[in-house]
Amino acid sequence: MKKLSDVMGLVLLSSWCLILLSCSKQDTPLETETTVVSRERVLLDTNWRFYKYLDASQADPLIYDVRPQIESDEDGKQADAKPTEAVDVESTAFVLKPWILPSANPFIAESGQQHQRPVGEPAIADGFPFIQADFDDAQWQSVQVPHDWAINGPFYKGDNAPVGGGMGRLPSPGVAWYRNSFELSAADASKSIFLDVDGAMSYAMVWLNGHLVGGWPYGYASWRLDLTPYVKRSGKNQLAIRLDNPPASSRWYPGGGLYRNVWLTKTNPVHVGQWGTHVQTANVSQESAQVSIAIDIDNDSQQSIEVSSQTQFYTFDSTDNIAKQAVATINTDPVLIEAGGSSTVEGTVKINNPNLWGPLPNQVPNRYLALTRVLQNGIVVDEYETRFGIRDLRFDGKNGLFVNGEHIYFQGVNQHHDLGALGAAFNVRAAQRQLALLREMGVNAIRLAHNPPASELLELTDKMGFVVIDEIFDVWARKKTPLDFHLIFPDWAEPDLRAFIRRDRNSPSVIMWSIGNEVGEQYTAEDGAEIAQRLHDIVKQEDRSRPTATSMNYAKPHMPLPAVMDTISLNYQGEGIRNAPEYLHLQGIRTEPLYPAFHHAFPDKMIMSSENAAAVSSRGEYLFPVTKGISAPITDGAGGDPVTQQVSAYELYTAQFGSSADKVLASLAQHPFVSGGFVWSGWDYLGEPTPYYGARSSYFGVIDLAGFKKDRFYLYQSMWRPDFPMVHILPHWNWPERVGEVTPIHVFTSGDEVELFLNGKSLGRQAKAEFASRIRWDDVVYEPGELTAQAYKLGKPWAQASVSTTGAASKLLVKADRQTIQADGVDLSFVTIKVQDENGLTVPRANNQLSFSLDGPGEIVATDNGDATNLVSFASHQRAAFNGLALVIVKGRKGQAGKLVLRVESEGLPTQTANIVTEAN
Repeated sequence: MKKLSDVMGLVLLSSWCLILLSCSKQDTPLETETTVVSRERVLLDTNWRFYKYLDASQADPLIYDVRPQIESDEDGKQADAKPTEAVDVESTAFVLKPWILPSANPFIAESGQQHQRPVGEPAIADGFPFIQADFDDAQWQSVQVPHDWAINGPFYKGDNAPVGGGMGRLPSPGVAWYRNSFELSAADASKSIFLDVDGAMSYAMVWLNGHLVGGWPYGYASWRLDLTPYVKRSGKNQLAIRLDNPPASSRWYPGGGLYRNVWLTKTNPVHVGQWGTHVQTANVSQESAQVSIAIDIDNDSQQSIEVSSQTQFYTFDSTDNIAKQAVATINTDPVLIEAGGSSTVEGTVKINNPNLWGPLPNQVPNRYLALTRVLQNGIVVDEYETRFGIRDLRFDGKNGLFVNGEHIYFQGVNQHHDLGALGAAFNVRAAQRQLALLREMGVNAIRLAHNPPASELLELTDKMGFVVIDEIFDVWARKKTPLDFHLIFPDWAEPDLRAFIRRDRNSPSVIMWSIGNEVGEQYTAEDGAEIAQRLHDIVKQEDRSRPTATSMNYAKPHMPLPAVMDTISLNYQGEGIRNAPEYLHLQGIRTEPLYPAFHHAFPDKMIMSSENAAAVSSRGEYLFPVTKGISAPITDGAGGDPVTQQVSAYELYTAQFGSSADKVLASLAQHPFVSGGFVWSGWDYLGEPTPYYGARSSYFGVIDLAGFKKDRFYLYQSMWRPDFPMVHILPHWNWPERVGEVTPIHVFTSGDEVELFLNGKSLGRQAKAEFASRIRWDDVVYEPGELTAQAYKLGKPWAQASVSTTGAASKLLVKADRQTIQADGVDLSFVTIKVQDENGLTVPRANNQLSFSLDGPGEIVATDNGDATNLVSFASHQRAAFNGLALVIVKGRKGQAGKLVLRVESEGLPTQTANIVTEAN
């Protein structure tokens, strides 16, 4: 085996000194004598200059379109509130929309619906300084991309803040500019030059050398612009990108800026198009598989050209190694492509004894590399890589999902796109950490809520063996917030959807396309179903190998919308919404458990619980008294404290529309035809801090924003990893103010019985009841000391855990998750600080103030403690521990290998350090 980095050549582009990957002829032999000419893909991560207007009302007039006035934006309204109609707006200002819309043309199927660019440049931009090459941006901020302009705050506080809790209390709205420049070499004289943007929040407009190239409004989309007509073949090319992030445009924290990677792509005029390969598999077995590839080839030249292609398939493992020899080859016949045109060539091959992609833990996520070469007159003019997996999917109305014949029950979570203290700026290591902790809990499935992810996230799920529901829209034509996606849905729904599928369709972890989440069209009967049908049909035009879904929290079996989709995707309706006795006094959607009704109406469609639970808790906060039921809505004084804005961690309390994990898991167990479900949510995320909108981040996560496990983590682990010996006790046992008072003790275990001891005295042995997720001792009177839980399975000892009353805080434990990282300015080490007593026990109520400093060639990127109410900037080097824990995120400087020493200080406690080594690539 040979490392992919060894197979690829290193190329330098101008002053950026950036690594470029380019295939080498020697290691991937072609069956003709050729000279390989490769495409170049250059990461534009450094040398960006950034400027954000202090107030959007004072920004330049280069707007995409006029927007409606915000008449009402209720921060903190229930997430299942009914979406409303769009507001009609008359455009009286000069807008740049006509120059931006043509960027969508490659993704609009009907030529008659494509957009004609106006002649010339927009007059309103004449002389505007930021787009000019001679503008001096030296006083602008120097930033590295991916970049989230809002994550360092400051947080807005109070009831009338410019940005409330719903959008994370951070300054994400506003108008800003990014500038960078590049030069081309002599070898680029005839190249096509493209700008590839993986994510820009939002309403992006791109200028090159003073010319408006185009743009893309949807902040979660990945997109390409052709720079070729505007590029200078010698000298400096000046790039300027304007972003405009509206207020009241999201129900969670959207971030702001160029928050995903930006690339410069250079190709010969004849090349594989954007996301131009589609690999499909059929007749898959252990013995063989049929693999087909469709290749879109573009001809940007001014003459018709005859081309052919060859694709070679290589095994590709989880450590980025490819085999030396191809396992199969597809050669396509020559095809004539007209000047400025495109053509699609196709071929099929049989691969014997394929390495199948399948989800862990029982299967292996094997992957393949398809290396496609485009030949013109026998000369290779382009090379294009496609990573994919060979697997068989089957969706059954009675039994759910099967992958390669194995029944896969969804033990899933929903994940938003932010990375906690890092914000929306994507980082591979941070995302990998999130997925690894979810895997430890027993998660095998991810639903991406409610927008396209970074493409690197899908590379991780491919490698790590998760199955994924890939989702694109939270709204269609009806709005949830005044300035959300509904404003651009009529023009951009089709191009956004087609681009989304073409980008992700070769990812083996993606098993389903979700085209909407709780959309307002659930309420509009046939009109809503008509929109759903149009979107469904677009999906099928792009990819027929995966089913469609749209997640419904209102539509019922007799309504027209559910009939459109290939699957039944239910948010909260399966176990019932506001139907338990504790919820009957609440206003809003009220639904009895609907799994049976949907199964009766659609017996052949797979049913899944696409969102469930919406339980809320604050890690380590336990409030009394504790509800006697298994699920209760959070209210002030009953699971919630309006003064501290903390929520009880007994894990029994929920949003008004939600249900506890206990209720959800019991309901799923009683309806075996349901294919499983997706918890809302896997991690806490920025924004939507139900029920206390004075906070910054959600309480929904099974894992808090800093990455520390809540008690609910162990509840799911006990149910989802039945063969893993574990037992977990809650609450902690530091209650000096509760001596002599009833303090309930709850236990989660993968065993079937538990005996509980307090200071050596048995409090009884209990069996886990049928469909129950916990064992409860609700009448324990508190006395300090030690709790011990002995779990049994099939009558034999299974696992044991203890919780003790601790002493006072006397020391700190500082531990890095990785003691060696790359000196690339990107790789991260996550350092946990625990406040401990003299016996090494974490003090569960410790909130000591901590100070952090770093010596060596690196920097502290962010700090956190998982407290949703903490409004200290993530960039701060001082932070209080929250219930005994805090987090510091550290990275090394690019190209500067060395030793980092993180120092943690706290008054009255000995200073502690952690050593981290940064290594050069």
